[in-house]
Amino acid sequence: MKDPRIRRLVLDVLKPHQPRIDVLALDLGKLEGLDSVNIIRTETDRSTEGIIVTMVGQDLDYELIEETLRDYGCSIHSVDEVVVGEQIIDTVRLPEEEDLLK
Repeated sequence: MKDPRIRRLVLDVLKPHQPRIDVLALDLGKLEGLDSVNIIRTETDRSTEGIIVTMVGQDLDYELIEETLRDYGCSIHSVDEVVVGEQIIDTVRLPEEEDLLK
């Protein structure tokens, strides 16, 4: 039996305004086992931004991701999605979830 591997991770993160999300994405993109990263800003206030960080790869290291985010002054509010295994299963959103995203 193969060891399970994290293939997709979606995090709800609070970050300071600096660094910009492109700087954060480029640094996360350097992590071993990561194929791609997507960051979406969901809210902004005086000193922080809420972001959703989606990462896809062959073998994501949660602890290393968390450490990298912490180095930038970010804190993880929640782990919103984890996909483990050989294949990535597409997420099916319920209609009420789609309304929240609008």
